[in-house]
Amino acid sequence: MTMRVSTRINGIDRTFECDPGATLFEVLRSLGYKSVKQGCDNEGTCGACTVLLDGEAILSCITPAPRVAGRQLTTVEGLGDPGRPHPIQEAFVDGGAVQCGYCTPGMVLATKALLDKVPSPSREQIAEALSGNLCRCTGYVKIFDAVHNAAKTIQGSHDHDR
Repeated sequence: MTMRVSTRINGIDRTFECDPGATLFEVLRSLGYKSVKQGCDNEGTCGACTVLLDGEAILSCITPAPRVAGRQLTTVEGLGDPGRPHPIQEAFVDGGAVQCGYCTPGMVLATKALLDKVPSPSREQIAEALSGNLCRCTGYVKIFDAVHNAAKTIQGSHDHDR
């Protein structure tokens, strides 16, 4: 038995069919969202599959796909692209917080969720917000610095809007 689920992904209304027990990760990958990665075999321990659901960072590998019905979903593809990257994406690249890139989409989205709530986070708040996202390449100093720099950039652009 399959079910139809309607949601909004990266600002676009989408409807998909899935089994009631399908994970959001499985559905997103089948729909072509390649930034959503799997690193922990659906245990919810690595953060590589992080997406935003109504602005909250969630782990798509342990989220039932039907849960997103009628809600807003954001993958990293919805933030920016190489021609027009989001300030968070720019800060990660500029700060050397990207090496293999496997964890980066999840880190970027966890950062977005944090900065939407806490525009100028402390190191402790950054550590807490990213605690569910594992990185094996860069260590966390450059990532934390990138989050801090993205916060400053975003705050600066908001100051110019006033």
